[in-house]
Amino acid sequence: MRSCCGGGPERSGGDVDPSYRRVLWFAFGINAAMFVVEVVTSLLAGSAALQADALDFLGDAATYGVTLFVLGMALHWRARAALGKGIAMAAFGFWVIGVAAFNAVTGAVPRADLMSGIGAVALIANLAVAAMLFRFRAGDSNRLSVWLCSRNDAIANVAVIAAGAGVWLTSTTWPDVLVAALIAGLALSSAYRVILQAVAEARPCLPVAAE
Repeated sequence: MRSCCGGGPERSGGDVDPSYRRVLWFAFGINAAMFVVEVVTSLLAGSAALQADALDFLGDAATYGVTLFVLGMALHWRARAALGKGIAMAAFGFWVIGVAAFNAVTGAVPRADLMSGIGAVALIANLAVAAMLFRFRAGDSNRLSVWLCSRNDAIANVAVIAAGAGVWLTSTTWPDVLVAALIAGLALSSAYRVILQAVAEARPCLPVAAE
């Protein structure tokens, strides 16, 4: 009998591409810095969408940190780390839905200028990270989760900028609430993909009958 747990570098972790490690460190630094900027600005602006984006930066910084920690480890360890990240992404999505619902009820109008201005800065940061991660997106669930985080961030930043314009034009909180819900939806859909792949990779290997 033989086991699918054995074998080559893809399952055991193998050699880690130094360029991928450098990109992850850069991504970690950018996301940690942008979290601090956005969490302060979101409180000043009173924006649910900007607050959601700030927490997304925090989650991504954690994602890159965990990915750096498990690089080179066996596939089942990397899969378990990705599973934890997927669950965290889902929790983030549900939390943002709650914040958006609260703001919809209270009706507080956020500051449109801060929303769009910081959203533009965040977009530039995330496009730089996404461009560097693009060629590393294929592979295990950890690489998939890292790429999805980067892609979602860029989409969310465009949406935050649009929400700022919508708040300015309508003088209502609804564009902010709708964008917060969009960011939550992205987090939940990505979490679903990452969890499915991570569960498949972490599943105990079944013995195969000898011929």
